[in-house]
Amino acid sequence: MLSKEYLDTARTILRAAQTMTDQHVAGQLKALAEDYERRAEKAEHADAAKSARSTARECERRVE
Repeated sequence: MLSKEYLDTARTILRAAQTMTDQHVAGQLKALAEDYERRAEKAEHADAAKSARSTARECERRVE
């Protein structure tokens, strides 16, 4: 679920960046939002791997 939280944070930061009149601050906020988007992608991959391991363990239990 971390991936959704990171994406939500990225979107919030981007909305704040769009309201900035100071382009330097807006640029920094956009860079921060991009970092959160990367974190969301990493978390999504980690969540998928964790789910796959869990499914594999469940299948092993059923075979036993």
